[in-house]
Amino acid sequence: MNRYVNVLRKIHIHPVFWAIIGLSILTAKFWELLLLFSIVLVHELGHGFAAAHFKWKIKQILLLPFGGVAEMEEHGNRPVKEEVIVILAGPLQHVWLAILAYFLYIGEVITLQTFEMFFSFNVMILVVNLLPIWPLDGGKLLFILLSKYYAFSIAHEKALRFSFFFLIAFSILYLIVAPLHLNVWIIVAFLLFSLIQEWRQRHYVFIRFLLERYYGRKNEFTSLKPIVVDEKDKLLQVLYQFKRDCKHSIVVMKGNAKQEPLDENELLHAYFAEKLTSINIGDILYSY
Repeated sequence: MNRYVNVLRKIHIHPVFWAIIGLSILTAKFWELLLLFSIVLVHELGHGFAAAHFKWKIKQILLLPFGGVAEMEEHGNRPVKEEVIVILAGPLQHVWLAILAYFLYIGEVITLQTFEMFFSFNVMILVVNLLPIWPLDGGKLLFILLSKYYAFSIAHEKALRFSFFFLIAFSILYLIVAPLHLNVWIIVAFLLFSLIQEWRQRHYVFIRFLLERYYGRKNEFTSLKPIVVDEKDKLLQVLYQFKRDCKHSIVVMKGNAKQEPLDENELLHAYFAEKLTSINIGDILYSY
């Protein structure tokens, strides 16, 4: 129970959000803001409680002036099933919220106007979050899907490239349909900034993935996937072929002769513990 209570302690409000609250009071829009961010908070708590259930490390749940974000200190090494559940736990909150609002309306607890406003906000937040743009839920699901077919680093880059493309297409569409919708352009700017930051830090994200794989909690992998390499291949070149949710054995070829396979931990140990960042795979093979 304590870990679920701790999720509530992770809630933080961005300083600019307080200014938005003050502005909404002055412009008589506080009720609309309260409805909107109640939905956002429940959505992010959905992620948070699901993560707590699987004993993930939660950094914070941050309410922003234009939405919210649940930040986890996990780096792509948790089981895919867990990650899918944590991601979907946010959008699923919108289902019971819509049902609750409907029963409050037919029970005459809220007016038709409030119900329609709440329902439109609820649908809007759900649809936006399912867009295949990083770091939205849809973008994270896209990354997981790509991870089934590609190595971690390649899947990450492809997810970001697709996110850039889809965000541009979305922006062009909105430029035609509703060019003066300021809130949408604020969200677009935030997504673009997040994508640029994630792209710049993609190598760092990959290294965190490897570090968690080497030093972090050991998970049960769903499959064993051999990686066939040449003895002259560089260590980092081979590490870039690592996939999530599977264990690797490294099959080293010397010409046409197959050598004794290496365990992935031997490569990670050489890279992180022994700092042999630029050696050939063959040098590791002959050192054991």
